[in-house]
Amino acid sequence: MSYAALAALFLLPPLAVLVLAVLVRRPGRRWWLSTTITVGLLLVLTAVFDSLMISADLFRFAEEDLLGPRIGLAPIEDLAWPMAAGLLLPALWLLLSPREER
Repeated sequence: MSYAALAALFLLPPLAVLVLAVLVRRPGRRWWLSTTITVGLLLVLTAVFDSLMISADLFRFAEEDLLGPRIGLAPIEDLAWPMAAGLLLPALWLLLSPREER
């Protein structure tokens, strides 16, 4: 299985929870802005620190299983994990919090 296929499988549940949360709770602009900023920061930090770890030769990827594009030294497939966390946690918060707390 390629890294891209694994990343896609890993992203499906967070995306499903996000869609459910958006349909049920209809978040406002503030929620979307904070979620977008959070995901953006997680992606930047992942690209930076993955690049540092790859340059230190702490781990390697099988090149034949990668799509090819990289951000720094980090393959784009490696950005699926912070994206999943950055989407899943705010969506769960939205779904599970009482309406008056939002």
